Amino acid sequence: MEFGDNNAIYLQIADQLSENILLKRWNSGDRIPSVRELAVSIEVNPNTVMRTFNYLQEKGIIYNKRGIGYFVSDDGFEKTKSLRKENFINQELPRLFRELQLLGLTMEDLGNFYNRYAESKNRNV
Repeated sequence: MEFGDNNAIYLQIADQLSENILLKRWNSGDRIPSVRELAVSIEVNPNTVMRTFNYLQEKGIIYNKRGIGYFVSDDGFEKTKSLRKENFINQELPRLFRELQLLGLTMEDLGNFYNRYAESKNRNV
């Protein structure tokens, strides 16, 4: 896994795990990789992964069954989507709007770019 400089590593790992939930690779009740398994596979310190799991557990996205592992909570999909939406609105949109303003692009331009993007994704499905 490649890490950027924009966020703490544990948050970047949380984003990746959240993406697995949003893409329904992991559903409610599914066991997720253990701290050790994940740390080895993405080559980070287990303490960093543990911090990620604690964060996701605080948000109600995952839960721990002592001695068994971590699992996606029953409403993990909804909570993940809500958290990601909140982060997008508060962090990404202001940056996007700033770039649109600096580049002289309109919301109509953005809509056209999005439509082209969506069409290309639909062709690749």
